[in-house]
Amino acid sequence: MKKKLIGLSVVMALVAIMLGTYIKKQIEASEAISEQAVSYEMNLDQTEGLGKGQIAPDFTLITLTGETFTLSELKGKKVILNFWASWCPPCKQEMPHLQKYYEKEAKEDNAVIVAVNITHAERSMDRMKTVQQFVDGFDLTFPIPLMEEEGVDKLYQIITIPSTFMIDTEGRIQHQIIGPLDQEALRGYVNSLD
Repeated sequence: MKKKLIGLSVVMALVAIMLGTYIKKQIEASEAISEQAVSYEMNLDQTEGLGKGQIAPDFTLITLTGETFTLSELKGKKVILNFWASWCPPCKQEMPHLQKYYEKEAKEDNAVIVAVNITHAERSMDRMKTVQQFVDGFDLTFPIPLMEEEGVDKLYQIITIPSTFMIDTEGRIQHQIIGPLDQEALRGYVNSLD
């Protein structure tokens, strides 16, 4: 009988320890979630994302001319962030409008065009040559960062091209446009940015 009582006491002690550990972990998890929620609320306006008013996710790529390009370095300017590929008919339709806007109105509007080529999706064996021929064919003079590997397209959830993000001087996304833009639409979107 004494052995049974000792055994029962040991089992009850183990159950109490397990229950106490479980409750302690639940309290710690609840506190951690509360801390994260407070932290999130405090940094809400600094959150990167694709929603209107969120900070545009930063990235660094090498341009067609071999320069390093980092999106966040354009803070203070209005940014037209465009994603395209050389085989895309709507991209071909849009490029002359981007170039005309860049030449004639961008400086006055404190705007810059950044046309990210989705290089990893180019359909030729010599992707760089294809991109260069496209750029030369349209006499493009704005920066052309090359996305040689997947990453930035996933970050920006690019499914359809062309896709364009209008980013204000604070680095916040204000508009996302899927499909080609003409010069007039570009000017309208840029003028709506702060």
